Amino acid sequence: MPILNFHLAEGRHSAAQHERLLREGSTYYAEALDSPIERVRAFVTLHRPELVALAGVPGAGPAPYFTFLVLEGRPVEQRQRLLEGLTDLVVDVLGVDRDLVRGHCLRVEPQDWAIGGVPASLARRHEIQARAEQGELQ
Repeated sequence: MPILNFHLAEGRHSAAQHERLLREGSTYYAEALDSPIERVRAFVTLHRPELVALAGVPGAGPAPYFTFLVLEGRPVEQRQRLLEGLTDLVVDVLGVDRDLVRGHCLRVEPQDWAIGGVPASLARRHEIQARAEQGELQ
């Protein structure tokens, strides 16, 4: 279920920077979640600069924002590590001020996420149970 999306203003960054975000973001995400890289989907979504406001001013400057999805039950430490690590990546790749970067972890209930049309609660039942049991033991 790993889905990662970087929202950027169009024309502010190069294609090479976009590619690096996609490659390194995917790798980091897979490692942080201990998930096969084959499950990761990553996107760079570009927005026209005049449709991106910073401090209420359209087109004022870089305002990178990222989101990522995780199934409910992932430990808070893991989610916070992703928020920090993906912020580090955005700062490193885009050369932006860390204080301008925003990130959001979206937690999804396994029964509300489909993998090949099958709810994750069924498709990943054993993984979800193992995570729940580890959480109970900690």
